[in-house]
Formats: sequence, C-alpha cells, structure tokens
Amino acid sequence: MFTGIIEARGSIESIEDKGGDARFWIQTGKLDMTDVQLGDSIAMNGVCLTAIELRDDAYCADVSGETLSKTSLSQLKAGSDVNLEKALTPTTRLGGHLVSGHVDGLGKVIERSDDARSVRFTLEAPKELAKYIAMKGSITVDGVSLTVNKVNGAQFELNIVPHTLQETIIDSYQAGSIVNLEVDLIARYLERLILGEKAAEPGSTITESFLAEHGFLK
Repeated sequence: MFTGIIEARGSIESIEDKGGDARFWIQTGKLDMTDVQLGDSIAMNGVCLTAIELRDDAYCADVSGETLSKTSLSQLKAGSDVNLEKALTPTTRLGGHLVSGHVDGLGKVIERSDDARSVRFTLEAPKELAKYIAMKGSITVDGVSLTVNKVNGAQFELNIVPHTLQETIIDSYQAGSIVNLEVDLIARYLERLILGEKAAEPGSTITESFLAEHGFLK
C-alpha cells in the first residue's frame, strides 16, 4: 500500500527486453534507500513493483507483459523521468489517500492551462472508470494522490500546485500525454457492497434499474 505522496523523482537507467516482459533499472534520485530490502515494493508512476536488485542509488524490477500492456510503463525509455514512492509503514503519515499501486486504466491529458502559480489539467478516463470519479474525491495519477476539482462525463479537472509540479513528473504533461490512473479504493468496494449477493453472479454491475429496484432511486 502507498499514500500517493511522491518521495522522489527518479529516472530510467535501462530497460532490458526479456522476450515478452522487461527488466528495468531505475535511478532513485533523492529517494532514501537505506531501509529498502530485496523484495520490498516501490511504486513507479503508480505501479507497484518489487525490488529484485539494489544499489545505493538504484534498484532493479521485473515488469510483466500484463503490466506493460495495461500501463504507461511500455512508453518509458532510458532517461525517462518517473515518480517514486516506497510502500507505507504503520508509522507513515497518510498525507494522501490509500493507494494500492494497481493501475485501473490509462487516462489522457486533454488540456493544460496556467492558473496563477498553479496549472489546471483536464484529463479523460476510460468510460468504465468514470463512475468511480467524483468531484472533490481522490484519484491517483501516475502515483500522485490528487483531488478532483470538476467532473464532466469521463473528463475531470485537476489543479496542480507549484510544489507538486516541482516534485513530480506532472510538470511534463502536455495535451496527449498518457497517464496511469487508479481510482479510489473506497469507491471500488462500495460498488461491490451495494451489489450485495448479486456480486457473486457473473457480469453483475450497478445500473440505474438496479438502483431503482433496490430503493436507491425514487
């Protein structure tokens, strides 16, 4: 588990094609590696990866074909900047929200505009994720815990303050940038709870007729 508060900007040192999957070496920048052990989890751009080799300034992780196909990691190359966060501990301050490091889908930056010292971004999520995104709710973008300002269909707006721009890769986003999205865990579990016993039935999902039938709509 993670908090979505990025601890360092790192960079890709090398990527080795393993015939269907890949091995990444990641330079860790200012990330404190003194307490990291083999097998520990470090989130890179919001993707939970396991450290299989360690150096004082870098770590190595294997990335499966499934992860490459479902996230933006397949677009990275040597020299690419990345967001890094070590897994939380029982004493970690939960400054963001609970983040699993499991990417739900890919989003796309639609628009970028300056707003005083901040920058406003409009992103578009896959249609199947839109129901989990709520105004003033939490969302994780490339591992960064952020608050949704506005929602319009599958599009949502974020306001990024100068500190976040400086400490993460968000400042590099332009219209067309592809990002990893993880929706709020609570929204995911709430959907399953509302389904009740129907959650065990294949293909069950919440629809307007389901909500009306069970008294959620009048």
